[in-house]
Amino acid sequence: MSAQLFRTYAGDRIAIVSGIRTPFAKQCSELRELMALELGTLVVNELLMRTKIDRRLIDLVVFGQVIQMPQAPNIAREIVLNAGLNPETDAYSLTRACTTSMQTLICAAQEIACGHHEIAIAGGADSSSILPVGLSRRLADALVRSARQKKLADKLKAFRCIRPRDLLPVPPPVAEFSTGLSMGQTAEQMAKTFQISREIQDDFAWESHQRAAKAWQLELLSNEVMTVYPKPYHTSLAHDNPVRGKTPRSSYGELKPVFDRDFGTVTAANSSVLTDGAAAMLVMREQRARELELPVLGYLRAFAGSAIPVHKNMLMGPAHAVPVVLQRAGLSLSDIDLVDIHEAFAAQVLANLKALDCHQFAKELGLPSPAGEVAPSKLNVLGGSIAYGHPFAATGARMITQQLHELRRRGGEFGLVTACAAGGLGSAIVLEAADE
Repeated sequence: MSAQLFRTYAGDRIAIVSGIRTPFAKQCSELRELMALELGTLVVNELLMRTKIDRRLIDLVVFGQVIQMPQAPNIAREIVLNAGLNPETDAYSLTRACTTSMQTLICAAQEIACGHHEIAIAGGADSSSILPVGLSRRLADALVRSARQKKLADKLKAFRCIRPRDLLPVPPPVAEFSTGLSMGQTAEQMAKTFQISREIQDDFAWESHQRAAKAWQLELLSNEVMTVYPKPYHTSLAHDNPVRGKTPRSSYGELKPVFDRDFGTVTAANSSVLTDGAAAMLVMREQRARELELPVLGYLRAFAGSAIPVHKNMLMGPAHAVPVVLQRAGLSLSDIDLVDIHEAFAAQVLANLKALDCHQFAKELGLPSPAGEVAPSKLNVLGGSIAYGHPFAATGARMITQQLHELRRRGGEFGLVTACAAGGLGSAIVLEAADE
């Protein structure tokens, strides 16, 4: 297959003009009072103010959330209305688990490439602190039947079958609907399949925190992270609070495995944490950015998705998507200056890295040779989700924006961003640095 560089109908590149995010905060910490919609509105407002673009020019918002808010299921449309955009601005929401904001960028780019829209905002927001708590099916059924009755006596009859246990709230599920397995259990599968030791996982996680802490210390993230003033506005948050730069490596070994207490290696220390946050990107045709005299961060060169079986090693999506996206981009792994792999778990990242450099794995995919080894000097150079945290729908936009800034600092040309996702999904994007 020849390269399939992503362009508009007129041959224009799709430009990522700017990206911004909130600081990421651990569940039930500084951002606990903000709904996903409020986080999304904050970050879109900040993006518009920093770029100084006329809000009336935005004609599409594609936004995602993974932890759905029943009150506002179409978060994109609500952001249009809350952020003061033209109410005629088209908007739709989507979810693709941990690759959600990668997908919002892809969808926005496709709309622009087709000529359906000119300027779009893409991103995502999630709150793990404000969760949709459900009702038991028996209680929900009784409430529906009661609401359909007119007489009080008939309304009360609908609750005759209710037992005390039916009144208990139903928390959001942590396991896959199709398999009953949690993400952590899948990470344990992968650690065993690829023989990834606890020590190597802990080393990887510690390094992620060290790199993220150094990035903040050197103020490398200041231009892409806004300050948030959470309710009731007595404090502010300007940095990601999951980052543990001062935690000694020796303390990582003290934590017990979470998902396999007898033989496991996946712990809270080598996994990402539940997180609140939002991120957004401004996207348009390269020529349109020039017309508006807007500086460009970079370009979307190619993208690919993957879907694999879910009962074993479900988080191998990147190893399947990366060879495809490199082929579409007309590049090899050696051409890539920076690689960002989403760190749901250290075991998941390390397993995918092994697979990308494995001849047997390449043969199973029908490839003549493996994608190759990712040089440690190119991989997650500013740390990853284990350190920054992981608001599911915002992580992809964080990675894309962060990598484009770092490519510019290093004078690099091409970047690769890839992530696994629940349901056996994966996504990979090749980015191209903007010309100086």
